[in-house]
Amino acid sequence: MLRSLTAFFLLLLLAAGCRVAAPADPAASPSVPKAYNQAANTSDSVSVGTQPWRQFFRDSALVGLIDTALRQNLDLRVALTRVETFQAQYLARRGALFPTVSATGTAALDRYGEYTLNGVGNYDTNFSTNTVGNRRIPGPLTPDLFVGLRSSWEIDIWGKLRSRRKAAYLRVLGSEQGRNLVITNVVADVARAYYELLTLDSQLATLERNARFQEEGLRLTKIQKQAGRVTELAVQQFAAQSLRTKSLAFETRQRIVETETQLNQLLGRYPQPIRRSRLLPTQSLPASLAAGLPSSSLLRRPDVRQAELELQANRAEVDAARAAFLPSLTLTPYVGLNAFRANLLLDPASVVFGAVGGLAGPILNRSQYRADLRQAIASNYESYYRYQQALQTGFREVVVGLKGLENFRAAADLRAQEVDQLRKAVATSNELFIAGYASYLEIITAQRSVLEAELSLADARQAQLLQSVNIYRALGGGWQ
Repeated sequence: MLRSLTAFFLLLLLAAGCRVAAPADPAASPSVPKAYNQAANTSDSVSVGTQPWRQFFRDSALVGLIDTALRQNLDLRVALTRVETFQAQYLARRGALFPTVSATGTAALDRYGEYTLNGVGNYDTNFSTNTVGNRRIPGPLTPDLFVGLRSSWEIDIWGKLRSRRKAAYLRVLGSEQGRNLVITNVVADVARAYYELLTLDSQLATLERNARFQEEGLRLTKIQKQAGRVTELAVQQFAAQSLRTKSLAFETRQRIVETETQLNQLLGRYPQPIRRSRLLPTQSLPASLAAGLPSSSLLRRPDVRQAELELQANRAEVDAARAAFLPSLTLTPYVGLNAFRANLLLDPASVVFGAVGGLAGPILNRSQYRADLRQAIASNYESYYRYQQALQTGFREVVVGLKGLENFRAAADLRAQEVDQLRKAVATSNELFIAGYASYLEIITAQRSVLEAELSLADARQAQLLQSVNIYRALGGGWQ
């Protein structure tokens, strides 16, 4: 009998333990370059992404807004609850490694047939001389009462449960990196909206200033018309230009309202005025930012860290799915009081205890296990490619940001020179017009050109500030 039982368990072990072949490794991706500037093949050893956001942003009003956003932003609160969700999943996976104990109370009432093992056995037992008094089995209805503790414990022989616990723990860490990613994006979004607001303020001031100049030009043109020096056409041209500038000012005011509303939503509050401490021209514009080595600076990015942790978690899920094909050993001990009479249930002689061990593994119809394994392998491949995608995205954002910071700085310098030249041109055209050497059309053209150049200069300064924010975010800054 013992040999037959041993042979059965060996057969079960061999049949259920046939593992599916290990999955092939995904296609190799290109390695991360050693430097962001491949032409110079050099890079700074320290990245600006290591700076705390309070140190990176010097504007006190912006620092206050970011601090408010990190306390009240709803996306960040959602990210925090997502971390708690993964922590709960980890507790469930960790608890599967330990036995479960349940308090149990059962009451059964059975009528055994006369031609059954229990029926014949109980009938013969009652004729025994040892079966007297309370030992006699009641009939024809036989109660079965039990009060006690029952336990179930799956012994993790092949590491299946430990692999699932590891995957859950890695996803907790990944959710925390996801929270850090939200923090980084919130810091960057608040800074972008703030700088856009300063740009709109600067453009509105430019439009209002030029509108006053154009109103004065219109007044002088009307006087010159009365003196017979210009025609009604000149008055109409100056009036049209003044009206266009005023209309642009109203459009800019609307964009300011929209940007303020968007920024207030990032701050987790309803619309209210946004305090601004500096004008756009007084903002510090960095000429260059240290990027650091790609091998270290990219790994600071929360999205890269999250993708790496998700990759490790999916590898653990693959191990768990492969271990599911092996037989599992489950122990079910119990202890309690068992009797067939209610008045005997609390008697010390009714104490029972025991343990049952079972070895079970899939033999036929293992489609569910194969499907779980294939799904785990596919998820592992997907997480690997997403990790490579996160690295490439980060590298691209840093390279574009570094070049953009340099190019927009040069563009802003040239546009500042352009504005200076056009302001001189406006003054010259006014003098020539008064002396009779220039037409009113030249004055209108000069005023329109300087207005467009000043608006374009504000855009260039904004672009330079936004590039610095983008580099800071691309290098993993802002979540400390």
